[in-house]
Amino acid sequence: MGFAPGSTVRYRFHRPDGSAGQVHPLRVLADDGVELVGWLPAGTTILGTRLADGRRMREAPLAERFRLPRERYPTTWSGTSNVRRVVDGEWSAVWWFFDESLRFTGWYVNLEIPLGRTGDGVDRIDGVLDIAVAPDRTWEWKDEDEAEAAVTAGRLTTEQLDRLRAEGERVIRLVEAGSYPFDGTWTAFEPDPAWPKPSL
Repeated sequence: MGFAPGSTVRYRFHRPDGSAGQVHPLRVLADDGVELVGWLPAGTTILGTRLADGRRMREAPLAERFRLPRERYPTTWSGTSNVRRVVDGEWSAVWWFFDESLRFTGWYVNLEIPLGRTGDGVDRIDGVLDIAVAPDRTWEWKDEDEAEAAVTAGRLTTEQLDRLRAEGERVIRLVEAGSYPFDGTWTAFEPDPAWPKPSL
């Protein structure tokens, strides 16, 4: 049985060593117990991560980025809102991005290692490698250099990166075919104005 529409779930990221990373609360739009679709509006409070010295991740040199200690801190999801689709067992999640006027601006395929569900959400490991997909379904790989650095630092294994890349290639075939979830589903989504922002 899935999470009830309108309820709040926690989309949690963990690190390979078992430590906790970012947490994003989502308003449930649909869930059948396997496929969860949720809403994260701009302005929502999340738990973010940064380097323990206070710098953002990308302020560190690439060779150090996955070796330095990190800390969690409360921050705000800003700039864009998104619908997210997370399927149990799949090594990816699809995010639909919307601007401040709720105009659809494209998809983002966040490649992830699934860890399963708990009573209040879903647990994943971020796979570093991603795919950006424009509204016209043109696409490009993102963060390939970071993914390689993550393997070098022991943050991901070579086998995990190979599987993440294979998952990306599977999703690219769906993109190029215009198949779900890249068939226009959710691109005209408008949230219920009565909904409060999901809460941690």
